[in-house]
Amino acid sequence: MSDMRDMFVETASRLFRDYCTPDLLRAAAAGSFQTQLWDAMVEAGLTKAAVAEDAGGSGAELADALALLVPAGANSVPAPLAETLIAGFLLGEAGVVVPDAPLTIAIPRPGETLRAVRKGDGWLITGAVARVPYARFASGGVTVIAETAEGPLLALVALADCKIAEAANLAHEARDDVAFNEAPAQAAKLTTRQAADVYAMAAAARSAQMAGALQTVLQLSVQYALERSQFGKPLGKFQAIQHNLATLAGQAAAATAAADAAIAHAEHGAGSIAIASAKARAGEGASIACNIAHQVHGAIGFTAEHALHFSTQRLWSWRDEFGNDAFWELKLGDQAVAAGADGLWAMLTDAA
Repeated sequence: MSDMRDMFVETASRLFRDYCTPDLLRAAAAGSFQTQLWDAMVEAGLTKAAVAEDAGGSGAELADALALLVPAGANSVPAPLAETLIAGFLLGEAGVVVPDAPLTIAIPRPGETLRAVRKGDGWLITGAVARVPYARFASGGVTVIAETAEGPLLALVALADCKIAEAANLAHEARDDVAFNEAPAQAAKLTTRQAADVYAMAAAARSAQMAGALQTVLQLSVQYALERSQFGKPLGKFQAIQHNLATLAGQAAAATAAADAAIAHAEHGAGSIAIASAKARAGEGASIACNIAHQVHGAIGFTAEHALHFSTQRLWSWRDEFGNDAFWELKLGDQAVAAGADGLWAMLTDAA
């Protein structure tokens, strides 16, 4: 871990703990954007962490920036930090000016296509993407990878030029449908980045957030088992509870280790088995860990008053975003088949 990563993670962890109180999380779930939290992240240099210093950013490597998402997930940060970090990295990489305002990324999934055509010196974007994270709050613009006759195009489209249909995931985070009808690109540049690579970067980001959320689920479950008594002794003294908590701890540890590998290789995009493995592992771990956590907590874990649901609802939602575990397991299987018997070992031992 680099010194810059240590500094960023320590700063971010402290900021998230201070701001992400239960009251703030409930206000965010009710549909309001938490401006004070966002301004604090901007002031700390977190939102443009992966943007070069000469472009107004903090100059961190993408891996160091994505490491912020582990404490973000642990604290259920209700803001498009992951999307803004990736969008800022991509725009900066392409030489496009990166705004300070919130950004999001509209990444086409199977069956969705974004196309761009030239008009004079600019580009017009057409198409639609469903369930774009925090689109209604992306005042800095919507970043897209569109197809052109000349290759992939990275474009930033003003929110005012998008048609937004509001929706939300199980955790009440904004997941809006976005339509582009010959929307003019504020800034655009042909790029080698394919939509599949950006999709994989986003999967790495979700893996990091899920690892953090799993750590919180573990911490809350252990704490509750030690504090809550049944039949005259703490729940944590019962062997069945101990066994379940050990399983939960194993899931959190495995997801964290896998997320660390995905973060390290996020720039490799769709070709990285580390990313595919991490998202698959996090998705499987989320299902197991959430079941155990709610069994340990009983009915209180489902109440709005208890903090557990902030993490478990996000885990249930995030496991399906940017590819669920089955999607990425199929990708791993396809890569293994393509590698063949002679190339399988090299594929498994290749860090990228």
